[in-house]
Amino acid sequence: LHTPMYFLLCHFSLLEIGYTSNIVPQLLRSFLKGREAISLACCLLQFYMFASLAAAECLLLSAMSYDRYLAICRPLHYPALMSTWWCGCLAAGAWFSGFSFSALTLALAAPLPLCPGRREIDHYFCDFAPVVGLFCGDRGVLWGAGVSISGFLTLAPFLLIVTSYAFILRTVLRIPSGRGRHKAFSTCSSHLSVVGVFYGTLIVVYVAPTDHMAPLLRKAFSVLYTVFTPMANPIIYSLK
Repeated sequence: LHTPMYFLLCHFSLLEIGYTSNIVPQLLRSFLKGREAISLACCLLQFYMFASLAAAECLLLSAMSYDRYLAICRPLHYPALMSTWWCGCLAAGAWFSGFSFSALTLALAAPLPLCPGRREIDHYFCDFAPVVGLFCGDRGVLWGAGVSISGFLTLAPFLLIVTSYAFILRTVLRIPSGRGRHKAFSTCSSHLSVVGVFYGTLIVVYVAPTDHMAPLLRKAFSVLYTVFTPMANPIIYSLK
């Protein structure tokens, strides 16, 4: 188990535990007890943890795709390129970047005053758009920074994943034996399944134009990456 793939998967599991613990218990509490109230401090904390862990997950998934690229495309150099030190740097960079960028968003929101008449958010958890709607004043800088950061942390790792798998596909198609191709593809199947659901819904919710999407549809897509994907990930990797 002391290999780069399982080292990154361990960090991914810890990240998913924090990710689901931040949203799902409060959601179940609202369903079971009918109590939908949350304090402002808890709401901001939930948003910060959600944004930080979601960003870290995007970066960690791209690091895992880079690990698969080295394992399949450069197998002879793999032990040297994916050393323990480098794996630690990739994992630490994902955690640090996620929490740092989210802290920047909260810092931009700190000077803005709260609107006195706004005490409700049209969502089942404290996401970026509902939280920003609680503040008054000039929110242009906050909106611009939030959209830019979320777009960068979503699209940049996604492009790295697509690039990695483009090289993997090219290498696999050159393998002469069918058994070898099947083994290479099966190595990436779990990661590809997780990436497809998680990134697909993130891009639809945070990158697609917001004016043409119904609030109920946006909530439905949000359920996919906050509840369904973390629930399915252990099943996907356990079956693998």
